[in-house]
Amino acid sequence: MGRGSTGVTEDTSPFRGPEAASRTQEIQAVLRNVGRRQWWLWSTAVMVTILLTLGIASFAFPGLLDNQQGESLYSFNLDQAVRGLVGLVLVFNVYTIYQQLQIRRMQGALVQQVSALDKVEARTEEVYKLALLDSLTGLYNRHCGEQRLGAEIARARRNGVPLTVIMLDLDDLKVVNDKFGHAAGDQLLKFFALRLNKAIRGSDLAVRLGGDEFLLLLPECKPQEVSHVLGRLSGLELELDDQKIPVTYAAGWATYTPGETAEELIGRADKELYVKKRESKGREEPATVK
Repeated sequence: MGRGSTGVTEDTSPFRGPEAASRTQEIQAVLRNVGRRQWWLWSTAVMVTILLTLGIASFAFPGLLDNQQGESLYSFNLDQAVRGLVGLVLVFNVYTIYQQLQIRRMQGALVQQVSALDKVEARTEEVYKLALLDSLTGLYNRHCGEQRLGAEIARARRNGVPLTVIMLDLDDLKVVNDKFGHAAGDQLLKFFALRLNKAIRGSDLAVRLGGDEFLLLLPECKPQEVSHVLGRLSGLELELDDQKIPVTYAAGWATYTPGETAEELIGRADKELYVKKRESKGREEPATVK
């Protein structure tokens, strides 16, 4: 199975709490009320138009009615009829103005409700990020990583699919902090986190465990495919004060064995990481002495 280079697709839809749900119901109620008022307004307009048409027709064809019936079917005071129609138009205009004012008031209330809902969602998203994401790098934090690992182990056990975890330890973070300052160290961590996200698929998970330690969860990833991920993390360089700093790391990985726990899986990957770090230091010692 080939591994794409897309980054993690984070679930940015925040949990909608009771307050947000309540405001959503209020907005829906206002919209229904506005719809009813608009329907009554249009219905009244149609009724008034029909009545005015009938009234005007009665003025235009009195002779026709007289000729057909031989005598007038009705008699009316023209002046009173005109006053009645004028009164009907005035009442309708007053009613229309009132309904428009009510609709505008509801629209204003709707705008306020939407604004309040946006604020609730913004606060909820902040809580979501604090609960699940590492504040510095934007990767998932240790707690979220542990929960996801438990879920992926259960899925691997249930479906019989492979699951690989990679432990990574970033090199020389302390050296960068001492030489360039902690702001540069933070920049290094952010840079490495960004590259981690670009090296994995959307179904994978990149986690910052703390300090310079990271974890990658790779569902349905076979051991021979790990090299593809790590290959995308080779040759990295970070520019600091017009200097190019090589970004290197040590990595250890393990593939889930049926029956083992999350702690055992992580423990095996951590042991492999420790071996890789010792081998790396052993290769560097002759150069350091020289």
